[in-house]
Amino acid sequence: MSAVQRAARAPSVAADVAVTAAALRHRYAPGRGLEPVDFSIAAPGAVAITGRNGSGKTTLLRIVAGLLQPTGGRCALQVSGAPVPPAARRRCVGYAAPELSFYDELTVAENLKFATEARGAADPGGATDDALGRVGLGGREHDRYAALSSGMKQRLRLAFAILFRPPLLLLDEPGSHLDDAGREVVARLIEHQRERGLVLVATNDEREWRRADLRIELRGRGLGDPA
Repeated sequence: MSAVQRAARAPSVAADVAVTAAALRHRYAPGRGLEPVDFSIAAPGAVAITGRNGSGKTTLLRIVAGLLQPTGGRCALQVSGAPVPPAARRRCVGYAAPELSFYDELTVAENLKFATEARGAADPGGATDDALGRVGLGGREHDRYAALSSGMKQRLRLAFAILFRPPLLLLDEPGSHLDDAGREVVARLIEHQRERGLVLVATNDEREWRRADLRIELRGRGLGDPA
């Protein structure tokens, strides 16, 4: 089940993106996982996914991203009116999560260029420079990933998520390890994405979920509840 709260916002021109869930659920163990949830959301806008630890916030984002197969129900993604199957979603979804890591021996720029070249981007260097500049890592291109602070690593995760300017952006606990300046970066990314497409933010931080136009609150058991 979910509790949905919507805030009014003036319409704007944005990419045609829609995500629909119908009786969507996932089980890791009895009483553990994502409880059935239903929603239909579309661009433009920002959507916050909230709920106690263990209620399925990360699980939901991973399903939307096509990284996890649900055990029941349906999750559909449409871009420009065309359905996008889970296996093809990496082409139109940007995803940043705490578990996302990079190659320790490579520099900041090399890690992102590797990703752009793997996708066959026409201008890997330009895409990398743009993403790093937007998250405040300009000038840190030659730093090795292993030498970065936890906050800088989080900024790199955000840079990776926006690297291809995706119509759908998924941010899992984006403020993790960030100072006030880093949280301002997150705020700017959310504001920018909400105007050009759709952004889903999994968070329990009030400073983050209050920026959303819509809040989906997951009602599943948390980690502290017996199954």
